[in-house]
Amino acid sequence: MKRIIVLLAILGLGLLLNAQDLEPKGKIKEPKTFKDKAHNTLMSKRLKEATQQRDSLYLLTQLYQKDTTERGIQYRALDSAHTHWLAQYAALDKKYLGLQQDYTEMHNKYTQLIQSSLSKTEQLNLALKQKSEELQERERKLAEMQAMLRKQDSLTQALNSIIKKALLGFNSDEITVEMKNGKVYVSMTDKLLFRSGSADVEDKGKEAIKKLSDILNKNTDVSITIEGHTDNVPIKTAIFKDNWDLSVARATTIVRLLDETYKVDAKRLTSAGRGEYVPKATNETAEGRAKNRRTEIILSPKLDELYKIVGW
Repeated sequence: MKRIIVLLAILGLGLLLNAQDLEPKGKIKEPKTFKDKAHNTLMSKRLKEATQQRDSLYLLTQLYQKDTTERGIQYRALDSAHTHWLAQYAALDKKYLGLQQDYTEMHNKYTQLIQSSLSKTEQLNLALKQKSEELQERERKLAEMQAMLRKQDSLTQALNSIIKKALLGFNSDEITVEMKNGKVYVSMTDKLLFRSGSADVEDKGKEAIKKLSDILNKNTDVSITIEGHTDNVPIKTAIFKDNWDLSVARATTIVRLLDETYKVDAKRLTSAGRGEYVPKATNETAEGRAKNRRTEIILSPKLDELYKIVGW
């Protein structure tokens, strides 16, 4: 932005210098005739007009530089406040590159306008108008994104608090609830949900799933992912070939329980088996393996409106 403003300033100064080239060559030091005096008067008037135009263009450039600096400060403050969203919006970099390409196209069109029959003044006014409209559109999208992020943060925090209160009756070695990367993670150990090597949910586990489903049915703007996890101790039964098989079956069992028994909308549900490959703790100890044998219910507030804003 700053480079563009400097280029515009240089262009404007060049126009003024070109205008001076059309004037008579030099001021007569000792005018004697009326023609000589008229010549000097004309030179002084044109020089004064050119100086005023140059000073006005310089002031305009300074205002734009100040405005650009202030907006940069605002953007960095927003970026710092939402660092935990950087991973969520990596695709914005791609969109930004697209915007740079759009700018290149606009610059090419601007160059074509310079080569056309438009006057220099018309070309400058058109470029300034286009940049002003682009800046206004960026401000509008930025304001909308800020509002959506505040709404999403508020919803996630409220959901985390409600779920913790609802599951207070369960021990910490059975259920943990935490916020991470803008999502709520409800982690249930196999001590609560399953017997060893089984994908059938125990009664106490069903009680916990029911309490959670009551909250989910009241908060429909939340997507739900169920991930099954195991430790690294090999398993092979008549039903399950390995730990991956077991983790998939357990995740699917929870999905069916939410859908068929507790009437959570199936369109909101996603099932995934992660096997032993995303451990929560070390598998070198019995305590660590117990933490790894878990089912995680990941709750993500929907961001459809935000995706529309950024054009995804």
